[in-house]
Amino acid sequence: MQMEPKVNILIVDDKLENLLALEAILEKLGENLVRATSGEEALRCLLHQDFAVILLDVQMPGMDGFETATLIRNRGRSRHTPIIFLTAFSTSDQMLFKGYALGAVDYLLKPLDPNILTSKVIVFVELFKKTEAVKQQAAQLVAVNTELRQSEERFRSLSTCSPVGIFETDTEGNCKYTNPRYQAICGLKAAESLEKRWLESVHPEDRERAIASWSAYICEGRDYSEEFRFQTTQASIRWVQVRSSPMLSSQGELLGYVGTLEDITERKQAEEVRAQVIREQTARQEAEAANRMKDEFLAVLSHELRTPLTSMLGWSKILRAKKLDEKATSRALEAIERNAISQMQLIEDILDVSRIIRGQLRLNVSAVNLISVMEAALEAVRPLAEPKDIQLNTILDTTVGSVYGDPTRLQQIVWNLLTNAIKFTPKGGRVEVKLSTYFGFSISDFGLGSDSENLDSSNTDENSNLRSKIPNSKSRYAQIQVIDTGIGISSEFLPKVFERFRQADSTTTRSHNGLGLGLAIVRHLVELHKGTILAQSSGSGQGATFTVRLPLLQDNKGNREATGKISSPVASTPLAGLRVLVVDDEIDTRNFLSFMFEEYGAFATAVGSVDEALAVLEQTKPDILISDIGMSEQDGYTLIRKLRSLEPEKGGRIPAIALTAYTREEDRLKVLSAGFQQHLSKPIDPNKLIAAIANALELPLEVPVS
Repeated sequence: MQMEPKVNILIVDDKLENLLALEAILEKLGENLVRATSGEEALRCLLHQDFAVILLDVQMPGMDGFETATLIRNRGRSRHTPIIFLTAFSTSDQMLFKGYALGAVDYLLKPLDPNILTSKVIVFVELFKKTEAVKQQAAQLVAVNTELRQSEERFRSLSTCSPVGIFETDTEGNCKYTNPRYQAICGLKAAESLEKRWLESVHPEDRERAIASWSAYICEGRDYSEEFRFQTTQASIRWVQVRSSPMLSSQGELLGYVGTLEDITERKQAEEVRAQVIREQTARQEAEAANRMKDEFLAVLSHELRTPLTSMLGWSKILRAKKLDEKATSRALEAIERNAISQMQLIEDILDVSRIIRGQLRLNVSAVNLISVMEAALEAVRPLAEPKDIQLNTILDTTVGSVYGDPTRLQQIVWNLLTNAIKFTPKGGRVEVKLSTYFGFSISDFGLGSDSENLDSSNTDENSNLRSKIPNSKSRYAQIQVIDTGIGISSEFLPKVFERFRQADSTTTRSHNGLGLGLAIVRHLVELHKGTILAQSSGSGQGATFTVRLPLLQDNKGNREATGKISSPVASTPLAGLRVLVVDDEIDTRNFLSFMFEEYGAFATAVGSVDEALAVLEQTKPDILISDIGMSEQDGYTLIRKLRSLEPEKGGRIPAIALTAYTREEDRLKVLSAGFQQHLSKPIDPNKLIAAIANALELPLEVPVS
């Protein structure tokens, strides 16, 4: 503990024995006793020290006590120092009056009573100490006030010159203080800024979000930082970042909130410019990638279209130039037919993709048994597998129920997967096809996409959490798997395997043909059937597995509902005696159709224009009309319109079938609404055309399905 400083007491007497006596009496006070043997010496002591009290002898040679007191009172520093006169003589009223007039506080007679002297000195010592303490406190208060004024001035200067707005609110959110920058950002005057909350300056479109976030902040008591648009009274809009923190007392009591508003409009504009630049760069990169992909696709398309044409045209010229033996002729015709079918499939794929892009690919749905569909697809691809000595293994569960779908499109799914597997499997390889019932959750049930692994076979925590939220009941699916021992799929290309126009190798040295459309079409068809498809491969050279899952119809377990028959030979003359009128402006098509109908026993008349067709109709009454749509001068719509305007006895009700290269769904609907009974797309499959004629004329034929 720090000791209290000693107080000075001045003792003035010309006799040493008196000084010693006084020191003996006052020594127990523990204060600093200062001697002086004359008035002059006393005055010298007062030059350098302050005293709590002065004990002054009156009778001294030279300068007496009264003269010394007069000089003490004339000095500013000692003007109010208490003086106690000491005297050995009886005091008259005149002496007392003179002493008190000079500022004496008391008069004591010698010999002195120690107790009285001590008590009187103690009073003035304590008074001096308290006075000094008050002076010290006053000095400290002056220093604090000075520092406070400087601090207030500094805060006022900082607040006024601050580049960010500053506000203080009470616990209810009412403004208690705002600085000039705050007022400028909000577009308010000083008085107005205290009447409104900052939330009222937020743009109307952002205000609901601002109120919600501020309310949550007040409830949680955390630090606050959000960005909003502010709309001033002058209708100017600025982006502002609002920050705030709670103000707490030393006891932790909430006093209000202090916050800042920072105008970040320039930063936001710079971010928008940067984002726009990034968007433009991204768009440019995507456009460049799309152009590269388009160029690659066009190059591949040109290659894929020209390759079969080379074989077809080559064999055609050979057949025209020389007479070949039966074996060579058969080989030539097989090559022409095979390449024509390949080219037709390319065109169909392109048209399907076009329909998919436009959202116009439609399904003709019914209950379908997948066994028939898969058997038909397998029969169709066997000619592709045999030359490569690829073993086709099948494990088809006949108890799998029916699905609700389009049998033609379902067969296309299986056919595409099989041809893809055969194409990428080397000679002597193996392709396995499985059909089974799958119990589980489909990927599409939870919006996870066709390329994702099924939930039941995934061990990720995310999927585990997702499964925990799903009811325990599982759905039933028909599962089709095509497994090959081919070249496999690299991990880099696997995520892109279902994208349109994507091929792992699009260079001129690629070892496998195709446009890269088949799997994209398959995925779209699977999704149209509310199913999912998954591609799996351990990597290059490890083969690949494609798994399709389609929802099973309920209560159809084990049903074998046939949806068609495998192509079978047709009677050699199924159209015997029929009169057919063929209208097409392409002479090769006319000649082919005429030859085909005559081969099947019909009488064919072929013309190249609408006028010629109407002239034939006036002379003869054909049993059926086969007409092209896209013809020069007058098209097939003009023909059917003029035909249907005739009276029934003049041929107005003759059944008509449209043969056309316009294959869109809207084209089919337009053809039927115009008055044709059926719409068939070119190139024409003879079996399909004969089946269509039999259907239109209600002939008792077994219609082949291909």
